[in-house]
Amino acid sequence: MAPRSKSRSAPSGPSPFVVEAAPLPREKFSDPNWTAKGEARASVALIELDTLWLNTGTLCNLACATCYIESSPTNDALVYLSADHASRFLDEAQAIGAREIGFTGGEPFMNPDMLPMLEDTLARGFEALVLTNAMKPMRRHEAALLDLRERFGSKLTLRVSLDHHSRQVHEAERGARTWEPAMDGLRWLSVHEFSIAVAGRLLPREEEEEEVEAREACAALFDAERITIDARDPARLVLFPEMDAGKDIAEITTACWDILGKSPADIMCATSRMVVHRKGESAPRVVACTLIPHDPGFDLGATLDEASGDVPLNHPHCARFCVLGGASCSA
Repeated sequence: MAPRSKSRSAPSGPSPFVVEAAPLPREKFSDPNWTAKGEARASVALIELDTLWLNTGTLCNLACATCYIESSPTNDALVYLSADHASRFLDEAQAIGAREIGFTGGEPFMNPDMLPMLEDTLARGFEALVLTNAMKPMRRHEAALLDLRERFGSKLTLRVSLDHHSRQVHEAERGARTWEPAMDGLRWLSVHEFSIAVAGRLLPREEEEEEVEAREACAALFDAERITIDARDPARLVLFPEMDAGKDIAEITTACWDILGKSPADIMCATSRMVVHRKGESAPRVVACTLIPHDPGFDLGATLDEASGDVPLNHPHCARFCVLGGASCSA
């Protein structure tokens, strides 16, 4: 059994990021080829593997109110990915010519093999993107991270989760006493001149702030804290739409591309895949994207080659986050 970590105070009361919508009808997203209305479901072909995500495990030092993957100090549904297993997928990604390796969790720095996997990634010439809450698990590795920054410079980027520019909203989602440790970790990264980014979230309710206003508020926060992030750069401040698989959303048909003025090439699964190691399975598997690690319909195989097929957009996250939300987890 994977080791446990003590959590800070869990969020109390309703999360400010709860999606307001009717329940999802059971007939939606039930067939990979056809929508509930009998229309042809849209799918996405893999154009090239630009980003390979390694899910380090679902264990986290926090238990956020609306974590899409339900990470927590006790959830090990995805067990820690080992350096040996990761190395095999890095071999494949290198042969394919992937540009970037992303690390997500859970909290990646809780995985005991995180630093060996990160060093292996950078030593092979990949760019590395690590999603972290910048709290105690990351801070335990300050010396090692400083060494990697010295050796690999901007090839290593750490993207810190800061749900909102206000402490009140951030802690309503992440729990009491989570704001200052995250800010302190972000300040430490900035002072030591790491390549850094922040991942935030837009409030989904009627009083939802506009993205421009959110960026301006974050810019004021970063300036006040002397954090070297350009909040107006969408690669440096990523603002994600909210997700809730149980809430109603339109299904994406083949006709939607022209209606919405979008291309399948713009969708995350056109250029990325994720490796997960599910509890009880002997080896990791490859899934279509970072958002849907458990749905068997998005399990694509044991190797990157097996996982190169088309992905039917047969999940509410495909619609709400990727197509209609226009979001991507990659840099």
